Amino acid sequence: MGRVTVRVPTPLRSLTEGRAEVAFDGATTVGAVVQGLARQYPPLARHLVTSDGHLRGSVTVYLNDEDIRYLGKEATPVADGDVVAIVPAIAGGSTSEPSAGHGRPADAIADGGPAFSRDELRRYSRHLLLPEVGIAGQKKLRRSKVLLVGAGGLGAPAALYLAAAGVGEIGLVDFDAVDLSNLQRQVLYTTPDVGRPKLEAAKARLEALNPGVSVRVHPERLTSDNAIEVLRPYDIVLDGTDNFPTRYLLNDAAVLLGKPDVYGSIYRFEGQVSVFDARHGPCYRCLYPEPPPADLVPSCAEAGVLGVLPGLVGVLQATEAVKLLLGQGTSLVGRLLLFDALELSFRELKLRKNPHCVLCSAEATQKGLIDYPAFCGVPPAGAESGDASVPSVEPEALAKELRSDDPPLLIDVREPEEWAIAHLPEAVLIPRRELPERVDEVTRARALVLYCTSGSRSAHAARLLLDLGFTQVRNLKGGIHAWADRVDPDLPQY
Repeated sequence: MGRVTVRVPTPLRSLTEGRAEVAFDGATTVGAVVQGLARQYPPLARHLVTSDGHLRGSVTVYLNDEDIRYLGKEATPVADGDVVAIVPAIAGGSTSEPSAGHGRPADAIADGGPAFSRDELRRYSRHLLLPEVGIAGQKKLRRSKVLLVGAGGLGAPAALYLAAAGVGEIGLVDFDAVDLSNLQRQVLYTTPDVGRPKLEAAKARLEALNPGVSVRVHPERLTSDNAIEVLRPYDIVLDGTDNFPTRYLLNDAAVLLGKPDVYGSIYRFEGQVSVFDARHGPCYRCLYPEPPPADLVPSCAEAGVLGVLPGLVGVLQATEAVKLLLGQGTSLVGRLLLFDALELSFRELKLRKNPHCVLCSAEATQKGLIDYPAFCGVPPAGAESGDASVPSVEPEALAKELRSDDPPLLIDVREPEEWAIAHLPEAVLIPRRELPERVDEVTRARALVLYCTSGSRSAHAARLLLDLGFTQVRNLKGGIHAWADRVDPDLPQY
């Protein structure tokens, strides 16, 4: 006998005075807990129990994540600290739609600021029915401004849902064009958009989805020189970036401006979501004070990503942004949500503010923006990727050497999945991660040329061999993509 917590689902919270949890003392069984809940909140009783006092078949009850039907049913004993969860059957729609033009006229529902038109009332009707949103909340969304940095895998779904929700102004930062490989996950774009600037296509799609939303485009790379001015007009920043320099830059600018940074990241089958707001909790630097070495974390272009994963993570980011704008619910400030698509599981970890954080603590030493490419150990934008000290060879020159009597040995340092898509003739596959253990397979007496997708990974691999005493080592400049562009156009690119 002790204290038991009952978790009330959102469809029933209006009957428990808005409470998400109710505590009971002294109950000995699940049935006693449910009966006590029904007595405390009489309007809830008919949703939970039948006229003869038994649980309805449309309600499932769990004790500490176990269905009581497979335990002792309503007689299942409870102990101090147990959690009882009520899970009612819910439907995703209604059997009838409200007809247009009925009810109070739009100008009579005005609640400060311009009234909604009849079309807007119908567009946002499902929001207006929510007590947590209503007319006042929808007007908050209309007055709000959200900046999405990155209009790719994360930014695409987030932008669609923020526009559909009626966020008044959406800013987009990106400088890429739509590529065919984007369409596997970036649902904002269609096949006819391939080759078109992303922001041009995104603006047209979002404005077609909701003409009442203003879309402001920033077709530029975010840098230490422009970040503060780009972020300043917006209420919330949504991080849809795919590289560490921009991620740290975005965090730091948000901290300095006192704005929440809705964070999302993806890798193969896993995702992370949080909200960093140094005014109320930790910032990104509190979680990761320094970035990983530049050669240890491959991009999605190198490692791959399940197409639906960024959709899920981006929608979670949009959800957090809408909650923050409405001032409803509990945000992910101080919490890190981890998602594993293969297991279809979520985990939540607590985040704490670092009392020694160089940016957001009381003893902060960083007062402005810094050189983020240098901080993350990567070349600045526009610079050649890879180790500049590693000798390189142009694709055309390599093609000529391969036709000679003494061709170099080609080593492909990509992953087997990439090799299966395309590889150079006569090449040997030794993934970069395996190279230290397989270095004995490579003769020091023969000229070597290493390659990867773009030249970055193979440059790091070449540096490893040079440091081990190999002397005839070069890197294919531009990687296999440059080879396809300049030597063999029939070679597939990815």
